[in-house]
Amino acid sequence: MTSAPYPSSRPVGRARGRGRLALALAVLVAAVVAYVKLGPPSDSTCSFGSGGSYTLAAQQVDEASIIAGVAERLGLPDHAVTVALATSLQETKLRNLPYGDKDSVGLFQQRPSEGWGTRAEILNPVYAATAFYQRLVQVPGWQTMPVTDAAQLVQHSADPLAYAQWATEARTLAVALTGEVPAGLSCTVRSYRAAPTPAAVSTREEVELGAPGFGVPVSAKRGWELAAWAVAHAYDDHLRAVSFDDRTWTSGAGWRPAASASPDEVTVQTARP
Repeated sequence: MTSAPYPSSRPVGRARGRGRLALALAVLVAAVVAYVKLGPPSDSTCSFGSGGSYTLAAQQVDEASIIAGVAERLGLPDHAVTVALATSLQETKLRNLPYGDKDSVGLFQQRPSEGWGTRAEILNPVYAATAFYQRLVQVPGWQTMPVTDAAQLVQHSADPLAYAQWATEARTLAVALTGEVPAGLSCTVRSYRAAPTPAAVSTREEVELGAPGFGVPVSAKRGWELAAWAVAHAYDDHLRAVSFDDRTWTSGAGWRPAASASPDEVTVQTARP
């Protein structure tokens, strides 16, 4: 695709943020995304942090990358990603659950009875993340607030301090997914699902990231964010290799130095059917 690079994360004012998020939420309610996501095998894992200090199942990181991508598309700062990831880690361990306490469902255990949307909407990870951010930006001072306080003011949990235990892991994962560190995320994919159609992959990229930016010049931070997103979705999107900034990721070898004809562009290589 040849769309222009999406602007990097930046803080937004409350009024501006509410308007943008409300519009995005309305669009998502009307949109029908032709994409069926199947989880990868349980032995497919992803690591992040210094020396791979954290490990999660590939499906958990797939969901986390959606949360991070939605924040980028909405122009929110990286702190929003940390708050959202800590919340989902506490509520569901980054799993899109079709059940929960009372009528709670989804990544954040949002409840239809409390105005979060319909059950079907909440089970759409893009919708759920957008709804979470919509309420987060309404919290005065959330941009500088500790993770556990910001999360609690959105969720109103019976255990308001529970989110604090995930703050460090959430921040480490957010750093990897938002491109703050190069090659911050690596996944080992043991097998691949059947390749989705090009149209389905393009739809997913546009819904989650706004303007994909693959194959066009991008900034270093934007490039590593796109690269992390692609690696996180390698199983679902049938990707064998992701390249950026003279480095290439493959499932068997992780990130390795590799000469690139276009080091300022993110490129992906699909697996053969």
